[in-house]
Amino acid sequence: MNKVINTSTKYLFSVIVVAIAASLGSCSSNSTDEANSNITTSPTPTSQTTATPTQSPTESAARLNVQPYSQSPTTDKTDKTVDVTLYTSDPQCQELVPQKVTVPAQEPVTGAVGKILDQRDNGDFSFSGYRVNIKNGVATVDLRMTPNSQRQITSLSSCEQFALFGSLRKTLTSNPQWGIKDVRFTEQGKDIVL
Repeated sequence: MNKVINTSTKYLFSVIVVAIAASLGSCSSNSTDEANSNITTSPTPTSQTTATPTQSPTESAARLNVQPYSQSPTTDKTDKTVDVTLYTSDPQCQELVPQKVTVPAQEPVTGAVGKILDQRDNGDFSFSGYRVNIKNGVATVDLRMTPNSQRQITSLSSCEQFALFGSLRKTLTSNPQWGIKDVRFTEQGKDIVL
């Protein structure tokens, strides 16, 4: 009888060990499957899915919020970038702080303006687009507000004006490779008076 109990115990112990081993193997493969199922990939942006006819594919991939508008599409589809100095306001609106950023090489001025506008764009104050024209050393930045923007340009506080217009002016005039000496601001072609 003792021998039967001992054999039964060994058999039962073997079954338990195999069950635990199978359970652990099952858990590790399930956790790997679950980990793999949580990984999502987004499609690579292409000019057909991200760019509208009035913007370049490079710029649509570079900015998510504010988009430039132009009269003719850009045909160069290279993904080359350049570093430029962007000037942004400190929290107290006392000075403009330089920082290096990467922008599309084919349209660095437009890319720099877009990065500044993205920083100013928030829930109640938002842009739908912009245009930058440079002629005789003068850059004209034409802004477009989103139709449902709760606030308008004229409602900006002096700190917000400094952060937006000061950043744009300093960035555009302080990158010597662009040859910009002065900056004008318009909204849908009309001069902005603050």
